[in-house]
Amino acid sequence: MSAGTYLDRIVAAHRAAAVTDDRSLVEQRARAAACPPTRGFARALAAGDRVAVIAEVKRRSPSKGDLNAGLDPAALGAAYAAGGAACLSVLTDVEFFGGSPTDLAAAREASGLPVLRKDFTVSEHDVLDARLMGADAVLLIAAALSDAELGRFHDLAEEVHLDVLVEVHDEHELKRALRIGPRVVGVNQRDLVTFAVDTARAVRVAPLIPQNVLAVAESGIIGAADAEVLAEAGYQALLVGETLVRAGDPSAAVDGLRARRRQPRPSVLEG
Repeated sequence: MSAGTYLDRIVAAHRAAAVTDDRSLVEQRARAAACPPTRGFARALAAGDRVAVIAEVKRRSPSKGDLNAGLDPAALGAAYAAGGAACLSVLTDVEFFGGSPTDLAAAREASGLPVLRKDFTVSEHDVLDARLMGADAVLLIAAALSDAELGRFHDLAEEVHLDVLVEVHDEHELKRALRIGPRVVGVNQRDLVTFAVDTARAVRVAPLIPQNVLAVAESGIIGAADAEVLAEAGYQALLVGETLVRAGDPSAAVDGLRARRRQPRPSVLEG
């Protein structure tokens, strides 16, 4: 990946912070082990016969600036739940996305749904922090991590009873991700260099995802037509942010996206 991309800059900032984090992992692990049970992020995505929606609480993005800077995470989380969202995704990155752990806690409490901590995980501390702030799942971005980090952070998350969404952007990253045995894989349609959306990306990658892995399509999902295409490709869930945080009626927007029935995912091994 070329220097200077959005992801490069964000991950570099997170890695710089991680270098100075001198908290005790032993103490963090013990605190995480004592946390209340999680709500079952992967289980919620697998339930039902309609495409599940992971509705995102997101104030801004590096590429588009403010999306809904003054949003109320509790009110938005409750609205998403009323519309039938299966889970929430909450940005906790402060510098680049304007999120916070407080947003996660408020949205989770108001919605009653399982919540993914949407952030840039680059250390064991980040994984444990997700559990300690009340998340039910953690994000691992394949493009931001080495193979060793992917495996190590995935194992730690499972140890403290967090589900894991492993995010990939192309076929090569999917191969890397599958080596760690993930239960949930997300295919991000956004280009890492330009942040432009390639709507054919998720459809192209879908047949390579094993049938026993939950497939989530991410980014660039505008409405029912996009949901239909991704459902036909075999995605069981959609992670949607910008469209929902900008919607006048977020409950109705979620309901419109989840109206599609799940379809069998084609496989490169078939036929």
